[in-house]
Amino acid sequence: MERKTYTLSELSSLIEETIIDGMPETYLVRAEIASLNERGGHLYFDLVEKADRGIMAARVRATCWQQRQRMLQAYFRQETGTPLQPGLQILVEVEVQFHAVYGLSLNIINIDPRYTVGDLARQRQETIRRLTEDGVLDMQQSLVLPTLVRRLAVISASEAAGYGDFCHQLADSPYRFSTSLFPATMQGERAEQSIISALETVYAQVEDFDAVIIIRGGGATTDLSCFDQYSLCALCAQFPLPVISGIGHTRDVSILDIVAHLALKTPTAVAAWLVERMDNQSARIDDMLRRLAQTATRQVLIRRHRVELLEQRLAACSPERIYRMGYSLLTSNGRVVHSVRDVQPGQPLTTHLLDGQIESQVTKC
Repeated sequence: MERKTYTLSELSSLIEETIIDGMPETYLVRAEIASLNERGGHLYFDLVEKADRGIMAARVRATCWQQRQRMLQAYFRQETGTPLQPGLQILVEVEVQFHAVYGLSLNIINIDPRYTVGDLARQRQETIRRLTEDGVLDMQQSLVLPTLVRRLAVISASEAAGYGDFCHQLADSPYRFSTSLFPATMQGERAEQSIISALETVYAQVEDFDAVIIIRGGGATTDLSCFDQYSLCALCAQFPLPVISGIGHTRDVSILDIVAHLALKTPTAVAAWLVERMDNQSARIDDMLRRLAQTATRQVLIRRHRVELLEQRLAACSPERIYRMGYSLLTSNGRVVHSVRDVQPGQPLTTHLLDGQIESQVTKC
């Protein structure tokens, strides 16, 4: 029996009919957004599933049409604080479709933002567990900040408003901070590797700095996902310089904040802390100088008092004072006469008084 021959379009129509008849329902699908583009008001996704070691397990195109995507985008942003973007894990409700030209695709009709937020939370816990098992979670706390934190290696986006605010606040202070910018991408799928590269550059000249400052402006919850990644957090935890973070969030604490030597909310908060630390150190130096001056003055007074006591003792023992009291000094041939046994009859004597001397001779002893 001769097998039927199909044209490509006929086979495509058969596949389409089979899918429509065999998969009439909608399906909940977990996937990662590999790429996302908007054209003509429609969203075009490339959804992937990765197996162990990043090996691709599946890849399918998906579309969210204009009228629906506007509503879903607004809802997703409201619930997660961020737009749909590459790198996010999502849970979507889809219809399976097949087109003779474009092949298999999914039509997205709904999205559950709770899954995305929950997946990020799961990743955070896994990262914390690994850092704890590695014994590096608290390593930064063993580092000691220099008395004057002045030479700063700053990792930030060069055009970020937060970086500008940070620099202006330091410049307005009375202290001379030295800041060196190591530019990096601070959000998105390239952020983790970009910040790691900046840290590696700082490490090459680590002796030139007192601390590393990692700052960025405000952003959504999922914009902070790069600061929860294991590789970046492990590097910061083991970095030889104290790491100070100010990554522009008010509600959430990133894992980088946990491993950092000091975590503050915003770039301006970091600048304010640096200036306040310099204020405190300056006040300590002023207090030490004041106490040193007081000690020096007190030592001078003590020494002066001792000299005066010595002068009084010397004055009390001076011959002039003894003469004024009616006493005299008797010598014979230049030697002091202490006893009658010190002289013989006929020996000359000299009596020393306050206003002169009397010469005499021993007649009897």
